[in-house]
Amino acid sequence: MTLSVAEIGLYALALFILFLTPGPVWVALIARALSGGFHAAWPLAMGVVVGDVLWPLLAIFGVSLLVSLYADFLTVLRYAGAVIFLIMGIALIRHADRVIGENSQLTRPGMWAGFIAGLLVILGNPKAVLFYMGVLPGFFDLTAVTAWDIAVICAISAIVPLLGNLVLGLMVDRIRVLLASPKALRNMNLSAGFLLIGVGLVVGFSP
Repeated sequence: MTLSVAEIGLYALALFILFLTPGPVWVALIARALSGGFHAAWPLAMGVVVGDVLWPLLAIFGVSLLVSLYADFLTVLRYAGAVIFLIMGIALIRHADRVIGENSQLTRPGMWAGFIAGLLVILGNPKAVLFYMGVLPGFFDLTAVTAWDIAVICAISAIVPLLGNLVLGLMVDRIRVLLASPKALRNMNLSAGFLLIGVGLVVGFSP
């Protein structure tokens, strides 16, 4: 491995700072945690991990043909993700007076729906594109990295945001437990619904 401890530490710090910058992943995670608790939030965090591994791989290998093909595929995924978030948000608003367990339309997709939502939101996240494609090459000499270097970079790219997202989801879940009254439940579901619609609009109209 050619990477130094200082390089790895600096990159991990940059990832943590990136996590602290609110974006579509934050909004989606908070919305799902508000509507379904930590059980609904952690699958989304796992879906984000896939994108957080894929982006540095694309940055490292930098095959222009692959990137151009991926950009077209990403456009399709972005609009698909936007539609999914809009549908989820509208459904939450329509059923704002129900507890999440009573709304089979929202609970039927389960963990898989959360995972796909996380994958879509990270693949269409402009902040992630800018960081991995524009900033990552400044941390390492990507022309000289070994297989072990690539593995370490991908592992850090996945672990740092994952831990942050899980902690955020758990914190929102604890707050959600305190909101047990029918009025608080309605307000919570309305907030989560509008947040999901906001994610759909951000993902759909991002350049």
